[in-house]
Amino acid sequence: MPAPLPARVVILGAAGRDFHNFNMVFRDNPQSRVVAFTATQIPEIAGRRYPPELAGGLYPQGIPIVEESHLEALCARERVTQVVFSYSDIEHARVMHTASRALALGADFVLLGPGRTMLAAPVPVIATSAVRTGCGKSPVTRWLSRRLKERGLRVVVMRHPMPYGDLARQAVQRFANRADLDAAHCTVEEREEYEPHLAIGNVVYAGVDYARIVAQAAQEADVILWDGGNNDFPFLRPDLHLVLVDPLRPGHETTHHPGEAVLRMADIIIVTKVNSATPEDIERVSANARRINSRAPIVRGTSPLTIENAGRLQGKRVLVVEDGPTITHGGMPHGAGWVAARSAGVAAIVDPRPTASPSIAALYAQYPHIGPVLPAVGYSPAQLESLAATINAVDADVVVAATPADLSALIAINKPVVRVRYEFAEAGEPALSALLEDFMRDRKLAR
Repeated sequence: MPAPLPARVVILGAAGRDFHNFNMVFRDNPQSRVVAFTATQIPEIAGRRYPPELAGGLYPQGIPIVEESHLEALCARERVTQVVFSYSDIEHARVMHTASRALALGADFVLLGPGRTMLAAPVPVIATSAVRTGCGKSPVTRWLSRRLKERGLRVVVMRHPMPYGDLARQAVQRFANRADLDAAHCTVEEREEYEPHLAIGNVVYAGVDYARIVAQAAQEADVILWDGGNNDFPFLRPDLHLVLVDPLRPGHETTHHPGEAVLRMADIIIVTKVNSATPEDIERVSANARRINSRAPIVRGTSPLTIENAGRLQGKRVLVVEDGPTITHGGMPHGAGWVAARSAGVAAIVDPRPTASPSIAALYAQYPHIGPVLPAVGYSPAQLESLAATINAVDADVVVAATPADLSALIAINKPVVRVRYEFAEAGEPALSALLEDFMRDRKLAR
């Protein structure tokens, strides 16, 4: 019998999980040939190649990255036998619609699980995940870092990847200050995640090749904090896994992939934003979480807002700029900026859509659920320029900026900017701090 031909594989992704799955399962596997990655969800990331420096010896020319809309033609041309789905925060029905496209072409449709894709770290890992984008993972991770450092532990934060530039240069990234962000030409979306950590003294690792990233990060850490992206499960095998549910989106605990899987994996479930949600919705998400995962304790937390110079908003007409991913594929019509503006007694929240630049207008068309707020998008210099043009065209007195990134340091804005920040605080019993103390004691981590 002749040896079976290698599987011909396409990996569907969004510049993150897709590359990690390739590195873990396919890079050095002679039984498969990855003919392409596809790209979606994130603007302007197709048209690149996964470089040979990262792809390994089986791929001396690297691997092309094409738009997911070309899937059928790609599969026919390359005689694809396996389509691997590798991105997150997707409605369950849409995952299966994508599967139907692959199956209709005769290919297998594959979901790679945690067992094959999680790395083991040489130090304990505490991971923060969520059932949807925008639940508040990073504030929880910052809260954890403060608690652990108070006990004398060296903490390093590892972020879910956002490699939207030169992939070879982004293989292993370490950020300790804003100059590191500038040197790496970080996008607004990256800065939204990294800047708040750097502001409290956390070192952040990210990149493409997480085996190398883990090896380097572990050299300066007693504990690694995994700060997840979207609703994906961690790239590292967690010793303690915290999963957030959002009472502002009740019912979403079981509607999106892989958020439901992540919830079922949780060691601790956190109901966030209880200061902004109704008691009925808080109880609804708690009951749903308890039904899905009866073994994990459920704790509650608030998301207190801090408004810089709140008095400057009273009676003003304001433009609200929100955290980008939360408002786009996270599905929220508005976020913390909207809440802060209303609480500060503004005269009006000005709708930016009528004067949006063409690329921003296209974003509103792609995500019609967005309300009269502006998502902070800047995946490329051109998109950042479009964001600036849209902000400056709006007839408002003040910009309320609820993106964690400092927009004023990146673009010229022709009106005053009032920043809104949000953190995590415990609410009620059982307390997350007590559960964390139990974990540290069991692991003999506390000093």
